[in-house]
Formats: sequence, structure tokens, C-alpha cells
Amino acid sequence: MGDDTRLTAWVRGRVQGVGFRWWTRARALELGLAGWARNMDDGRVEVVAEGSRESCVKLLELLRGCDTPGKVTGVVERWSEPRGSLVGFMER
Repeated sequence: MGDDTRLTAWVRGRVQGVGFRWWTRARALELGLAGWARNMDDGRVEVVAEGSRESCVKLLELLRGCDTPGKVTGVVERWSEPRGSLVGFMER
């Protein structure tokens, strides 16, 4: 668990009402990550994921890729120490 990390990403663009949170959840579970994705009042989606740094980096690459539902115009990320309290991956 020494390489575990916490990724918080704020995704902007046309990402609400297009299945983006569901898609993010599916990708995160495939990567073995725990966390959640939720719509924010300003139109962004906030994604919090914990797990191996390699898997979090891959999720971030997917969020920035061209195969997401809707249209992503930008992603801002923050890295921090994992809290270890997350189980599974939920849409909020």
C-alpha cells in the first residue's frame, strides 16, 4: 500500500446529464479504485479516487481522453495522501 494515493479531479465541459459519472465509476472500478463522482452546482463533476498511483494516473488520463461521454474541456487535479475510508466507487 506504500504507493497508494488520493486523486481529486474537477472535470469541466459538457459532463452533466450525459452519463459521465456512470462512465467514470465503471473505469475506476476496472482500475481497482475506490471513491466517488458527483455533480457540482457550477456544472463540473468532482471525482475522488484512492488506490495505487498507477491506477489513479490511468484514470486521470481517461478523464482527459476523447472517449468520455459528453465533452471534457478541462481537468484540474490535486494529489494527496489517501484517507483509506473509501470502499467501492459511487455516484453521488
